Amino acid sequence: MSKQVIHELALATQQGKMTFPEVVKGLLEVGVESYLVDFATRQKTHYLSDGTTHSVPMILDPGSIAAEFSSADLVAAIRGAQADTVRYPEFVKRSTAAGVIGYWAFLTGKRVIYFGRRSEQHIEEFPKPRT
Repeated sequence: MSKQVIHELALATQQGKMTFPEVVKGLLEVGVESYLVDFATRQKTHYLSDGTTHSVPMILDPGSIAAEFSSADLVAAIRGAQADTVRYPEFVKRSTAAGVIGYWAFLTGKRVIYFGRRSEQHIEEFPKPRT
């Protein structure tokens, strides 16, 4: 059951039909603690609370991954996603243009670590809920 939900969420995300908070909520509901996105291999691997993993291929073409890592450009893409002015297909293009080769989203830890081609990193905490 959880594998089917993961596939459905991955497809809806890549089609730009869901926001990041919606995806996080759905993945947590089926026991996903974190996931690793590898733009170079076009794979997304989900790590579940029962110790299993489940990988889903990306249907999006991430484009070429820039050699130079730009934290400023990445943060702009992240802020756009947080404001829902940028959905996932555009986020992927902007991220790879900013030199992101992959990222690990720690859902239970509420942070994402983005990686550049030469080990550059940007750590982004989940936004605090609005009250």
